[in-house]
Amino acid sequence: MEKPLEGIRVIAIEQFGAGPYGSMYLAELGADVIKVENRATGGDPSRQSGAITLADDDSAYFQAFNLSKRSVTLNLKSAEGRALFEELVGTADVVWNNLRGSQPAKLGLDYASLRHVKSNIICTHISAYGRDNDRADWPGYDYLMQAECGFLGMTGEPDSPPSRFGLSMIDFMTGVVAALGCVSALLGREKHGGRDVDVSLFDVALHQLTYPGTWYMNHGIETGRVARSAHPYNTPVQLYRTQDGWIFLMCMTQKFWELLLQNIEHPELAHDARFATMADRAENRAVLTEVLDQILGTNTTEHWFTLLQTKIPVAPVHTLPEALQNPFVHATGMIQTLPHRAVDEYRALSNPIKVDGQRLDARCGNGLGADNDSILGDELGHGDLSALKERGAI
Repeated sequence: MEKPLEGIRVIAIEQFGAGPYGSMYLAELGADVIKVENRATGGDPSRQSGAITLADDDSAYFQAFNLSKRSVTLNLKSAEGRALFEELVGTADVVWNNLRGSQPAKLGLDYASLRHVKSNIICTHISAYGRDNDRADWPGYDYLMQAECGFLGMTGEPDSPPSRFGLSMIDFMTGVVAALGCVSALLGREKHGGRDVDVSLFDVALHQLTYPGTWYMNHGIETGRVARSAHPYNTPVQLYRTQDGWIFLMCMTQKFWELLLQNIEHPELAHDARFATMADRAENRAVLTEVLDQILGTNTTEHWFTLLQTKIPVAPVHTLPEALQNPFVHATGMIQTLPHRAVDEYRALSNPIKVDGQRLDARCGNGLGADNDSILGDELGHGDLSALKERGAI
């Protein structure tokens, strides 16, 4: 496959989630993503994070965010390390980072600092709160954004403490939004030249308030937590109990409600005035929940899922193992097996983007500094790197 970003080189100073997740999209779409890491600190901390260690400088957590990337080690605070970095920038199209907002300027990673090296370089910055406000020096993580931007206040059961998402979705969305901004700047580079592109976790989280945010700003409507993970207004759109677990129904239209009643063989509910319209059902949600729980509780989740699929929007509620063992996941190629330097086989999730109907192939992310010789030594012409290593430049 000829990948869309082949020929693009990205120099990434990144760690943990948002930055690595976004640059992994660029790598899997064909860009040559080179992680610049500090050997003295062990590189990206995610190399030692999580429950499973694959090697001294690798973990399953690290691989989840760093497929298809290469690695060089540079000390950006040493004169020699900085000189090597600028040589590398001269070969690149993008400098990418996810540091605190105040750090890119201090470390010389912004366009103002690098334009003399390459005038059309795209400097993409992911930070917690942005680089141009009084929070620029604040550290920040996904869960904090969920808390401050109202996500916890809308998640969970009404009588339970506020709840975060089970995954770091703000990190992931911010990484993908940054990748979109970066690629957009690359597309406009011939006309506009190099520039800075900024994305913050806070801004992305707030932007994802979407329609509840718009409702409140314009109409004073406050969207709170609703029982059973229900839609705030449409119903039945929520969890229901079955004989052996849970199922999620989404009757977002009157047509789907009528099809549900036909297929569960309770057409009499169509004539119940309490459930006649979407507004009626929303007003009588608690009663309808009891009615549907009683009906669906007579059989298993698998029975109802098999009966209702293709007719109305429906999904079983899976555990993590069940989600990954789903035959549909394997049939669609969303899990791939890759070679790894320390284990015989490494299974990874496939990129969700298809090009020409094909999944994007990938490889495991390289070890800390594994590409020093090929990139710094051979490509940049520095040959034997032992002296640079001894002086702490790499």
